Amino acid sequence: MALSPTAAQRRVIDAADPSTGRLRGTEAQLAALVKRGLAFRHPRQPHDHFLTPAGHRIRDADAEPDPPPGPAAARPDTGGGVFAARVGGEEDVPDGAGTARLREVRGAWQGLLELRRMTRPDGSTELPCTWERTHLVRAAALALEAAGHRPAGPAGDDGYRVRATPQPDAVAVHQPDAAALRECAATLERAGWQAGEHTEPRTRTRYLLASPRKV
Repeated sequence: MALSPTAAQRRVIDAADPSTGRLRGTEAQLAALVKRGLAFRHPRQPHDHFLTPAGHRIRDADAEPDPPPGPAAARPDTGGGVFAARVGGEEDVPDGAGTARLREVRGAWQGLLELRRMTRPDGSTELPCTWERTHLVRAAALALEAAGHRPAGPAGDDGYRVRATPQPDAVAVHQPDAAALRECAATLERAGWQAGEHTEPRTRTRYLLASPRKV
């Protein structure tokens, strides 16, 4: 479990590169963040340090403006601090919480890219990592949400829905709008997945079958 940082360590976290999460600080500061589970040391030269997903969440939380006073200033529920990508069918994000959600999604996606970089021998972020291959639905949904696609609400509107399939290495992506379905396919392919359109035999509806690329 990640330990809370000190005030000095929070300053290092806040100064991280907004895109990559790359950190600058003294060796002692960086080592302390690694010990707390908020940063990791890249295994390849020059062995830079980067925020972990937990570190990204702390930085993004610090970046949120203070809420106005009063009982209505409660922050949106984020599941006890555990980020979960929207797979489609969840309750809509409450009014006023959209900006905070965007920050959460951005931080989670950047953290996932760093996890790819950390676990690939060549430091590449082009292919999905082991976590994505063992959490297919959440990983595909995060790629879509991070790219700006809108998940379907509980009423079954025209957003995307990501669902498990009988195939152990593939998910189904449903999107009623044909053009939006093709855009989902393009997004997943850019994120390191392979996606192809298929037709459901009984209903004749089109959907994507997507799986992480291996090479």
